[in-house]
Amino acid sequence: MDLLILEKNYMIMQEASFTNLFKTIMWIIAFYYIFKFLAKIFLPVLVKKAVEKAGENFQRQQQYSQGTTWQKTPINNDEIIIDTANAKKPRETKKVGDYVDYEEID
Repeated sequence: MDLLILEKNYMIMQEASFTNLFKTIMWIIAFYYIFKFLAKIFLPVLVKKAVEKAGENFQRQQQYSQGTTWQKTPINNDEIIIDTANAKKPRETKKVGDYVDYEEID
């Protein structure tokens, strides 16, 4: 009984031929040119939107950073105020080892 079921459910293998190879190569070339054509149409639009969005984010960050530091300090024409609350501390250099001056021996 198992043999009958196996005989009914077998798959047919397709043989490789020159025509199928040619068709596959033609499909690959067709997809390449279709993708290239669509990229010429849609890629500039997508890049333009991405650049505009990045510009808006940059402007928003600049307005926020300028708004927080400059609007809080009072403006006088006679004096200059430097806000050092956000100033970074200078980094300490790590001492790795002693410097050894080598001399060249002939």
